[in-house]
Amino acid sequence: MIFDVFFSICQTDVDGVMPDEHTMFTHFFDQVKWADELGFGTAWVAETHLSCQIQKRNPGAVIPHFRGEIGLNTDILQMAHLIFQMTKHIAVGSAIRNIQCNGGPIAHAEAIRTFLSLRAAAGVGDRILELGFAAGRFPFSNIPYGIHPRNDWEQAAWPALRGKVFKSCVEIFLRFLRGEVFSSDQVTPITLTRPDFRSDGDWESVCSAYGNAVDMIPVDPFWRFPDVGVIPFETPMDALRLTIGAHDAPTQILANQFLPVGVFNLSFTPTEQIESTHELMKLHYHRDGGPWKRDYMPRTALVFLDDSAGLSTSGKNERARERAKHAMENYWRALQGTIDPQRIREGVDNALVGSPEAVIEQMHARFHQGDRLMLWFDFHNHDNEDVKNSMRLFMEKVAPSFS
Repeated sequence: MIFDVFFSICQTDVDGVMPDEHTMFTHFFDQVKWADELGFGTAWVAETHLSCQIQKRNPGAVIPHFRGEIGLNTDILQMAHLIFQMTKHIAVGSAIRNIQCNGGPIAHAEAIRTFLSLRAAAGVGDRILELGFAAGRFPFSNIPYGIHPRNDWEQAAWPALRGKVFKSCVEIFLRFLRGEVFSSDQVTPITLTRPDFRSDGDWESVCSAYGNAVDMIPVDPFWRFPDVGVIPFETPMDALRLTIGAHDAPTQILANQFLPVGVFNLSFTPTEQIESTHELMKLHYHRDGGPWKRDYMPRTALVFLDDSAGLSTSGKNERARERAKHAMENYWRALQGTIDPQRIREGVDNALVGSPEAVIEQMHARFHQGDRLMLWFDFHNHDNEDVKNSMRLFMEKVAPSFS
């Protein structure tokens, strides 16, 4: 089993405490250096774009009750340069880089090729960049970059169309990332047909807005460009690993038509879906990546460990469970303004909670020996020393049982 660590760098109010940006980054760098010393494999860093606080001023605020910023890292490439400089072994991953904003797929492909080329030229290119990519968590991060309905019929079709736009983005991104030269005329056209919609009524509403009852609606490209070549051309790609944050099987398959691409999954994803994705990827994983392996699907797992001296095992378990429940309640209150008891129970039950012995038992019951976990210790917790202590406890008292 592979143990990675996930960092959210989430700047929000926790029990009346909200550190400033400098403190948030200082704690993060302290924790990532500690993760390197402890032997975690990859430091996965959440990536966020544009202020949640400012977005609350606009109609349709996505998290109107949230105080602060859902995350402070806006560029994993700049972050990775610093992490590699201050650590010795740990790889760096983006969880997850939005390839639709900040210039779109061409800009992201060029930035990544430049990052890899510069590190290779400087003689420090042997550390792995785990590039997780997706469409972005919040639509408001994409709107300033043109990723939104452009007319009435696209507005009506948007629930189905936005996934098609991302698939086009994925194709452009991966083709340029692997060094192709092409124009937008050579990108798979976007079209909409009845099977793309849940009901006849949804399709009829789109056709009505389109102004014609048709069997297929062509969609103008969201990225138009003549022949383009992304530089540097001679980029060494050995230090790059790719993982897509998309639950849509056709999108996962599409990505692997171009390059070997793993798949993200979350701790609360049903076991049946996890296993079906593994079976799917055994068939469709790009041949250049070799046979599909379970660790090509990293999975998040919240961790609430307690090994307090003087407490019985049941006491440690209860204390850890109370901490997990408190963190979940505060998080969902901040995110949605209310607490759903069922959601809280499910969140706690899906986390790794308790004494080291209890967490070991939970992991044996839930995970496969070949799995890869992105362990999340800083969830709704600004206590730097407590986060670091939890990381130490895990690697000293839990991880050895899975070596």
